[in-house]
Amino acid sequence: MRKLLLTAVLLASTLHAEDIYATFSVQAYKSANLAFTSGGIVDEVLVDVSSEVKKDQILVKLQNRDLKAMIAISKTALNYSKREYDRQLKIKNMIDKSKLDSYAFKYENAKNQLAYQEEILDKTILKAPFAGVIFEKTVEEGDVVSGAMIRTILKIQSSKAQKLVMSIDQKYWKSLKIGQIFTYTVDGDKQKYEGKITNIYPYANNNNRKIKAEVAVNGFVVGLYGEGYITTEE
Repeated sequence: MRKLLLTAVLLASTLHAEDIYATFSVQAYKSANLAFTSGGIVDEVLVDVSSEVKKDQILVKLQNRDLKAMIAISKTALNYSKREYDRQLKIKNMIDKSKLDSYAFKYENAKNQLAYQEEILDKTILKAPFAGVIFEKTVEEGDVVSGAMIRTILKIQSSKAQKLVMSIDQKYWKSLKIGQIFTYTVDGDKQKYEGKITNIYPYANNNNRKIKAEVAVNGFVVGLYGEGYITTEE
């Protein structure tokens, strides 16, 4: 009886969870290279490296006083064309339809002209696409930027949300599952952490025969490296 029990225990122990070794780097959950799509002279730089910014916060402005003047002109034209169109509507039964259409055209065209000028003005203002931190800046007031030769002037990344991008031997591709526990340490930190796999890349790298997976984390410095083990059931 004891032998049977011992055999059962040994068989159960062989069905324990398997530990798969993985290395990783800490990367920002979101990151973006920011640039102007229009040309001009930089008028204001409102952030610096390490600046925490909110979504849609203004980061850099180009000189745009001429465009603001054009918008003022367009608003005036729109105001007068609307007033004239409204007057003609009141007597539409007394005038030729084609004449009324010409006033309607002027009014609609004035609206489109204003919208166009506002779009051009908007391209002289660089805003944050999401909340994050500026981690690289290559622009100063007075610099010239060209819409024809787009260059990155700011780099932004999510400040709190990061992810571990793991490299795993491709032979374990069938064993990996979203939700599995990853126990790991980060270089320079002896503490052990745990997280769950949130994403598995759908391909293996032909050069290094590795598969990548992700674990969502926060509070780490982007660029750090580490290692750990994924617990999977055999």
